[in-house]
Amino acid sequence: MQLLIVVNSLYRNKTPRGTKTLLWMSKAIEHEKAQDVDEEMKHVRACQKGDAEAFAFLVERHSKKMLNMAYRMLGDYDDACDITQEAFLSAFRSITGFQGESKFSTWLCRIVINYAKNRLKQRQSLSRHESAALDEKAGEQGGCAACLAASDDNDPGEMLERHELEYRVQKCISGLDEDYREVLVMRDIQGFSYEEIRQTLQIPDGTVKSRLSRARLAMKDCLKKIIGDL
Repeated sequence: MQLLIVVNSLYRNKTPRGTKTLLWMSKAIEHEKAQDVDEEMKHVRACQKGDAEAFAFLVERHSKKMLNMAYRMLGDYDDACDITQEAFLSAFRSITGFQGESKFSTWLCRIVINYAKNRLKQRQSLSRHESAALDEKAGEQGGCAACLAASDDNDPGEMLERHELEYRVQKCISGLDEDYREVLVMRDIQGFSYEEIRQTLQIPDGTVKSRLSRARLAMKDCLKKIIGDL
């Protein structure tokens, strides 16, 4: 947070010294990211040679993000936990096939999304024989934020309000068409780049942008109806 404040301050001032400092900081951040990728690839290569501890490092690094993405796709915390675990097991079994043509996180994300899609298909099949509403369980869980992170806020009223808002937002996400939902989750919630989304979903860049635009409009309309004018 402090770094962002400093960077924003330098950008606003636009002094020659500030510009040079900003460029230096940008290069330092890019260098740190490159080192981070190198560190990750080192563990990927070790895992490909059978090092289970190396895979544990990868699980620890990506599990929270993948779980959150699965939850946003499914709207159910228990299902999200199940398919995230299944996706990591699948990744471990098939990691020798990872050639490094994309980021490891992009490759892993594709596996999680595929498992999430399969789970959604299973739900659709079950819904033909069962009348249970699929979104009620998500409401009982109190939302992903409540499940994943402990809060220091002891005010029951504020916690209830936050959980209710979280549930309503997730209800709007769950109401999106599957194609729109996955793009919205990857871009606006998980922060993937357009190129990473294109690689993961294997669709053209223009399709990514058009789906995202439609997803955002649908979300805005939904949120206006259940929360009020944004």
